[in-house]
Amino acid sequence: MNWDQIEGNWKEMKGKVKERWGKLTDDDLDVIRGKRDQLSGRIQKVYGKTREDAEKEIETFCHACSRG
Repeated sequence: MNWDQIEGNWKEMKGKVKERWGKLTDDDLDVIRGKRDQLSGRIQKVYGKTREDAEKEIETFCHACSRG
């Protein structure tokens, strides 16, 4: 699944995002609104990750969503 698909189905995907990054609040998810750069920034802030590590996690998440 590519990010455009995730962004386009954000309401449905929020639950999966919350499962993966449980420290993100519902308010965080509302602010993110499917924007990859916003998700990356929140992961960096909340989890203390580098931008590179956050992007790797997001890419892994995208691939996992493709597999179901």
